[in-house]
Amino acid sequence: MTEERDQDPTTVFYDHPTGGWGSLRSVLGHASQNRIRLGVLDTLRRQNKPGGYMCSSCAWAKPPSPHLAEFCENGAKATIWDLTPKRCGPDFFARHTLTELRGWSDHDLEAAGRLTHPMRYDPASDRYVRTTWDQAFAAIGQALQGLDPKSTVFYASGKASLEASYLYALFGRLYGHNNLPDSSNMCHETTSVALKRAIGAPVGTCVLDDFDHCDLMLFFGQNTGSNSPRFLHPIQQAIRRGCKIVTFNPVRERGLVEFMNPQDPAQMLTGRATPVSDLYLQLRPGGDIAALAGICKHLFDIGALDRDFIARHCHDFDPFEAWIRGLSWDRIQATSGLSRTDLVEVAELFARSKRVIGIYGMGLTQHVHGGDSVGMLVNLLLMGGHIGRQGAGICPVRGHSNVQGQRTVGISEKPELVPLDRLARMFDFDPPCDTGMTTVEVAQGLIDGTVRGFVSLGGNFGRASPDLTRTEPAWATLDLNVQIATRLNRTHVLAGPGAWLLPCLVRAERDRQKSGPQTVTMEDSLSHIHGSIGRRPPASRHLLSETAIVAGIAKATLPPNPRVAWDDWVADYARIRDLIEETYPDQFADFNARMNEPGGFYRGNSARERDWETDSGKAEFTLPADLSALGGDPAEGAFTLITLRSNDQFNTTIYGFSDRLRGLKGDRMIVLVSRADMERAGLAEGQRVALVTAVDDQITRRVEGLSVTPYDLPRGCIAAYYPEANPLVPLFLHDQASKTPAYKGVPVRIEA
Repeated sequence: MTEERDQDPTTVFYDHPTGGWGSLRSVLGHASQNRIRLGVLDTLRRQNKPGGYMCSSCAWAKPPSPHLAEFCENGAKATIWDLTPKRCGPDFFARHTLTELRGWSDHDLEAAGRLTHPMRYDPASDRYVRTTWDQAFAAIGQALQGLDPKSTVFYASGKASLEASYLYALFGRLYGHNNLPDSSNMCHETTSVALKRAIGAPVGTCVLDDFDHCDLMLFFGQNTGSNSPRFLHPIQQAIRRGCKIVTFNPVRERGLVEFMNPQDPAQMLTGRATPVSDLYLQLRPGGDIAALAGICKHLFDIGALDRDFIARHCHDFDPFEAWIRGLSWDRIQATSGLSRTDLVEVAELFARSKRVIGIYGMGLTQHVHGGDSVGMLVNLLLMGGHIGRQGAGICPVRGHSNVQGQRTVGISEKPELVPLDRLARMFDFDPPCDTGMTTVEVAQGLIDGTVRGFVSLGGNFGRASPDLTRTEPAWATLDLNVQIATRLNRTHVLAGPGAWLLPCLVRAERDRQKSGPQTVTMEDSLSHIHGSIGRRPPASRHLLSETAIVAGIAKATLPPNPRVAWDDWVADYARIRDLIEETYPDQFADFNARMNEPGGFYRGNSARERDWETDSGKAEFTLPADLSALGGDPAEGAFTLITLRSNDQFNTTIYGFSDRLRGLKGDRMIVLVSRADMERAGLAEGQRVALVTAVDDQITRRVEGLSVTPYDLPRGCIAAYYPEANPLVPLFLHDQASKTPAYKGVPVRIEA
């Protein structure tokens, strides 16, 4: 176990366990601030349980035998936030112009409360004004009919149900485009591309049961304590039976240092936390490829390989072995920022382990060569035969609660991932076959004016995407901008004449249609499908479900088609699930009958069965383009910026201003710098500075007013909050294969 003495004591940090009393106090504080009612407590009681409500926060798995409380600190915040008594209706917009609201913080915009009525933007008054659903659908449909479908984008945030997502993707293709990016384009699209290439399956291979049998977990760039705290329960159980944990992350995140289970009376009363990581290695940003190469190099030196598995199941092993053997330890150490001793220790631990799981988050994917980082982790697991056996595999941890599921049912800009021939037969049309736009390409289209229409199924694209200084002015020039949302956010106040704000139900609310109360479904990080039914009264009688809104716009836009029964599908979501089953019969057999199975039903994974759906028919060893995922070191005097989410945050939603698990609070306009780098750069604690992107493309990207805060980070690495630092990320700085923005590896300079 890495001792606390390894933490730089001169910097800010949280010196308590993840979970424990700190977590309970945080939840109670948010409950008090938001004046929660008994209905919220009932929702929390049912959260993530069979026949209950599936959390709208993270996508971590739901166990078949849930705990008494099967929600975490951030899941509770999400539910409290969704079910707030505050309302943001026509009277609010009558008091505030959009010019004024653009001066509000992200937190204050969302804290105004739940949207209650459909609204349209009125340029004359610079306000959103009330409209009717019929008026909104008719006007939006007419506008879409007047646009070239290829100039429009249908974006999805990652929270919408499988039912709404399926209809949304179908609508886009019936309309005539594959411009269907979703939030995975900004985070885990690297996974989809890299895993598909390496093992033939675009998602992770693990199921929840694997964590009961693994001997070793390797974590890369994943902040479990804030982003998926319920994961800490199976981690704790694995540790208690002897499983080892090794963490690679530039930032010391408390969730992988120690954990106190709030549902364990003995821990809560004695204060004895569970140590998590046996070894915590703070590598350089982008140093994962080199670190993994060092582990592989030592495994070759000691002959600790599963050569039978490699011979039977793998392709291109010999070039990989030659490349690893040709690397020098000096280069590996310099690029990773880690010592040979540390990497050898991990390799020896790996060699002794019969079942290894590789776990990662956006710290691995959001780099110029993020796909190569994922590929290197696959390489390591393949060397030991750790894919396709119980207790082993690769496990990307997703963020949004249904972002993986949206891809599963057709929201994708890549037509080759969608059974277009089957859709053509089912709905009697010719689906478009051209590749649609990614997030980066949409942002570029906003800047150059080729994107004329934008429909958003949730999300905050205008704040979440990169290069904000260049993209923000473009929103006001769109011919059509439709935002389906539950709360006000930054994108909504960047509106122009063609803007519409359409409020929808949250997942915890009752969704009653003609056939009665409706269940919706979603997919978790481990490819299990869960039903969810809301029971709380809607925040307003004027709200519609996401499914009804998508169908309403589609009906107003598209010509009649006897095989496209929008009204029937909205009346009974079971009919949509029948369509999903017909479209994806191997994955969704008996969908309606199985959707409420405890623990969800598994839709399967070919690589888990060692059925490699790759060009070679085998698992692929891959070679990285560079030993650093950054694509090169920053210029002389520059730093590598990584963007972070706080403990009081879910993506662009800012619940509050406490980043408790890092010992930070109050100000989000900060830049974290090591004491050594502060001294080298001549910086003082609390000094206000600007960050400037250190690339030479004749465009100035600058964020000012950041307070220097000493923090325990590797040399040359600094950190700032997302999305405040997004203006610093150039559009061209993205993963080479997936075009996922490189939010974890931005070259910047610090200016006093």
